[in-house]
Amino acid sequence: MMPTIEDVAKLAGLSPATISRVINNHPYVSQEKKDLVFKAMKELGYVPNSNAQRLRKQKTETIAVLIERIANPFFSQLVESMDIIANENGYKLLICQTNNDKRKELEYLNLLKTKQIDALIFASIESEWSVVENFLQYGPIVFCNDFAESASVPIIYLDQYRSAYTGTKHLIDKGYTKLSYCGGSKLTCLGRDRKNGFMSAVEEAGLNILDQWWFKDALTIEDGKQILRKISVMDNPPDAIFTGSDEVAAGMIKEAKSCGIKVPGDLAVMGFDNQPIAELMEPGITTICQPVKQMGIQTMDVMIDLLVNKRKLEHRFIQIPFHLVVREST
Repeated sequence: MMPTIEDVAKLAGLSPATISRVINNHPYVSQEKKDLVFKAMKELGYVPNSNAQRLRKQKTETIAVLIERIANPFFSQLVESMDIIANENGYKLLICQTNNDKRKELEYLNLLKTKQIDALIFASIESEWSVVENFLQYGPIVFCNDFAESASVPIIYLDQYRSAYTGTKHLIDKGYTKLSYCGGSKLTCLGRDRKNGFMSAVEEAGLNILDQWWFKDALTIEDGKQILRKISVMDNPPDAIFTGSDEVAAGMIKEAKSCGIKVPGDLAVMGFDNQPIAELMEPGITTICQPVKQMGIQTMDVMIDLLVNKRKLEHRFIQIPFHLVVREST
């Protein structure tokens, strides 16, 4: 016999009305009560009535993609290319912004468990693979761009180590010796590989990086401006900086003019992604070009193959090519 909402209420020690509010994402329910409800639902194997029909059909024609920040042009282009392929194959794309929040990510994962989506694409990840792996029984999962260390699913990615090494080597070959590094807010496999690529080029050249030349938590144009202001008041500033984002690089170049710092005369700036802003800035931003649309198309092709052709899920790396785009900022 299928468990009912009353069974969940009894196990959780709450009223059926409270259980209903949690299921329907009512805003005025404490996290403590939510945790009790989700725990009871998991123990009983309870699926909300609103999803019962979906559960029987086992198909919603919806694929969710988890992204860190929709305002980032990289993710905007990525999901746009995914959406085109999904629509061509009769699927809708649900865009889920996590904002680096593990709890939000888990909520989106539960959409797969409750059959509100058919499959899930991670374009950024917060949780450990051991957490994500538990949801494979409910539908296909594919990684794109970012990935978990021991993931056993298809991974479509850019060689972050080699691309960061290439960009850093360019700065060194141009004669810069006081290199700075600017990374994102978390050190996932993507962030780790990119940082290691930077360090390999630096160590190969026998250069030293001062502690004050390391920057993190940089994602936006405003973050780039703040970093440039910090550099402008240093007694011993770097002469070149590798950033993980064209947005951050653009913010630095914009603020440099206000601080009387010449780019690249006083400070060379390296971006990443080759977004439209990289070409529009003055000076233009030297950057690593990763073909975002190709990555999105390749990822969705793999997912459709899993869903439509019922291909067996297997662990495989699909590497997307990159190249260095040299402009005036270096």
